[in-house]
Amino acid sequence: MIINGQTLDLAFRGFKTIFSEASAEAPSHYDKIAMVVPSSSRDETYGWLGNFPTMREWVGPRQVKQFEAHGFTIRNKTFETTVEVDRVDFEDDRLGVFKPAFAEMGQAAARHPDEMIFSLLKNGFTSTCYDGQPFFSANHPVTDADGNVTTVSNLDEGTGPAWFLLDTSRAVRPLIWQERTGYEFQQLNGTEDEYVFRNDKFLYGIRARVNAGFGLWQLAHGSKKPLGLGEYAQARAAMMERKADGGRILGVTPTVLVVPPALESFARQILNCELGESGGSNPWSGTAQVLVTPYLS
Repeated sequence: MIINGQTLDLAFRGFKTIFSEASAEAPSHYDKIAMVVPSSSRDETYGWLGNFPTMREWVGPRQVKQFEAHGFTIRNKTFETTVEVDRVDFEDDRLGVFKPAFAEMGQAAARHPDEMIFSLLKNGFTSTCYDGQPFFSANHPVTDADGNVTTVSNLDEGTGPAWFLLDTSRAVRPLIWQERTGYEFQQLNGTEDEYVFRNDKFLYGIRARVNAGFGLWQLAHGSKKPLGLGEYAQARAAMMERKADGGRILGVTPTVLVVPPALESFARQILNCELGESGGSNPWSGTAQVLVTPYLS
């Protein structure tokens, strides 16, 4: 192959197509449990987290509620991955051997949000959310109907593998996926570029500015107890009984049960089987969807 601007551009477009197609075809689940938020700056502050609007009968003038500023900020992080292609492989028309590598780069880009979101969920027992408590905590502060500060738990402690029950039906979700710039396929392949001149290699890579953060703990329940019908029922009831500040019922309805591979069979028995453990009817069949991810292992 004669190496010039035209052939290098054609190669780049070919590599980019392979990358884009593989990325589009790769399965991902992060957007099933996280709200996707575009970012327009270095970081974003979610001062409204924890404030739940409520309707009231309009008697007299409007009652204006101010958002309580919790100051929870998610700062974007920059991620990259880069590969080299020898110039001699261009000259010898051997570019076809790189197709699997660029396809794998596309799949890696598609998997990256899953890695970050589910790793964040896994670390929720120690990482703090907007109220200063760990996302899964026994001590989330909530004001009751009389104005007294009480504590609410969204945690079941134990020693087993963690599983998570989430309500993803609302506009705000338990987790946030923040994206400043998407996964961009880039090149450094000019014949006059210093790196190419010194190393006789062309560079291709991915760059993105993104991050993951916690949304509303009220819409999540984390447990390390054994996963069974009783434990699922207990977690579900605890979520549905949750109240906002002022004692108002939030109306939480769990929709997704997130488990590692080790708990998949237990999760499917609870949610997909019509018969219970003793052969009777299973009242929890179909009450949520099972989401299995290796990133909780």
